[in-house]
Amino acid sequence: MEQLETTLGDIGSFVWGPFFLIPLLLGTGLYLSIRLGFLQFHKLFPAINLGIIRRRDDSEEGDISQFQALTTALAATVGTGNIVGVATAIGIGGPGALFWMWVTGLLGMASKYSEAYLAVRFRTTDEAGDKSGGPQYYLQKAIRGPLGKVLALSFAVFAFLASFGIGNMTQANSIAANVEESFGLLPWITGIILTVLTLLVLVGGIKSIGRVTSTFVPIMIVFYVAAALYILIANIGGIPQAFALIFTDAFTGTAATGGFVGSALIIAIQYGVARGVFSNESGMGSAAIAAAAAQTTHPVRQGLVSMTQTFIDTIIVVTCTGLVIITTGTWSQVDETGQQVSAALMTGEAFSTGLPGQWGHWIVTIGLVMFAFSTILGWSYYGERNVERLFGQRLVMPYRVVFSLVVFIGSTIPLAVVWNFSDIMNGLMALPNLIGLLILSGLIARETKHYLRHDPKLVATAAEIEAFMVDRPGWADWKSGNVVGSSRTHTGRSLDPRRVHDKDLSDRSTDAV
Repeated sequence: MEQLETTLGDIGSFVWGPFFLIPLLLGTGLYLSIRLGFLQFHKLFPAINLGIIRRRDDSEEGDISQFQALTTALAATVGTGNIVGVATAIGIGGPGALFWMWVTGLLGMASKYSEAYLAVRFRTTDEAGDKSGGPQYYLQKAIRGPLGKVLALSFAVFAFLASFGIGNMTQANSIAANVEESFGLLPWITGIILTVLTLLVLVGGIKSIGRVTSTFVPIMIVFYVAAALYILIANIGGIPQAFALIFTDAFTGTAATGGFVGSALIIAIQYGVARGVFSNESGMGSAAIAAAAAQTTHPVRQGLVSMTQTFIDTIIVVTCTGLVIITTGTWSQVDETGQQVSAALMTGEAFSTGLPGQWGHWIVTIGLVMFAFSTILGWSYYGERNVERLFGQRLVMPYRVVFSLVVFIGSTIPLAVVWNFSDIMNGLMALPNLIGLLILSGLIARETKHYLRHDPKLVATAAEIEAFMVDRPGWADWKSGNVVGSSRTHTGRSLDPRRVHDKDLSDRSTDAV
């Protein structure tokens, strides 16, 4: 087991290292930003207005509202990475790592938009009438030939495996460990409670998940951010110095101070980018699966709404955590042994320093529980959509049951090997998706510009959209994804003609790349 752990750790370090996934993620985000005219900046507020204020689009096609799709994706991404991941980046890379997390988030918004656009554009409907979409579909439907099929199947396999690791056992283990430390509850008791709660939510499918996350996620984010803002207001005099430290160290590296041993510039970039992607999942393709279930009148609209998820995750939640750690000085403090405070404890120590009594540790523990549990719910949906892609609708319910039971296992066993394995699967599922985004960037840019030329403020009605899209290549093909059973035409399984309302889908063509 020790040898396996070492081997997996070495593979994970390469996959998430400075010579493989990190430049591909940053390069893809920058390339898409340029091709899309940096729409993450000038379309951010219309997207927030549509997804968070209005919350619902003028469409009945889809399983959940745009707001519920957004909160489901947020549920999966706002997790331990926003608490422990930020502390890891700053604890190893120094305050400058936070700057590179911001860069990753801002560029990643273009990647998140693009994958969400494609997920809705090429979504299908399974035999139960539920929407299915994401890289496991759009890579094959939009990229013709063997390459598209290989990329789609690779993503589906890696995402399915990752759902049990980073989306399940590691989250459950973090919950159980923190609850035991703060409240003395035994891990097996926590595991039973989590298993039952997970099963109760998952049996209802995406509509049940959407209802829970649309209520739960805003509360947990406001709860955590409010506590962080209280600390920042109390330490308001240190905020200018914190920003100066972040921007200076982002380009020079960090000198040794306190318990911090110092880091080179490349370390700040590496950990800032790696932890930033780990937190917001931009480019990984996972959040696109939730976007595909949204009720929307056009793929561009949901793509823009999904883009705000990265903004909320990185620019708001990650920034709050990072500034609390820096302004309280916890990033360079030492523990009782004279060593730098570990990343696992750093955020808790920062909140304890900034809040009276034991409130800090309790808030971080409660926040971690809520963040991690919501991640379990979001990733369960990602996993089941890839099960549907690989094996068909009949195995979706068994997957939900098994996924819930695995939560108990994750709560009660050591997970060093699982953590390393999960990191590798996360990286490998990003690879086919990033390749696909680069190949399909022309299609994304062309269709985005056409839509925004007619509806720049995202206020057009369904009838108005139909008027300027009716003769557009691919518009009829998008509507064909609403036919029940259409997902089966892209899995190699036979299509029951009684389920397609007498419409022949077999000869429909998709846009050329």
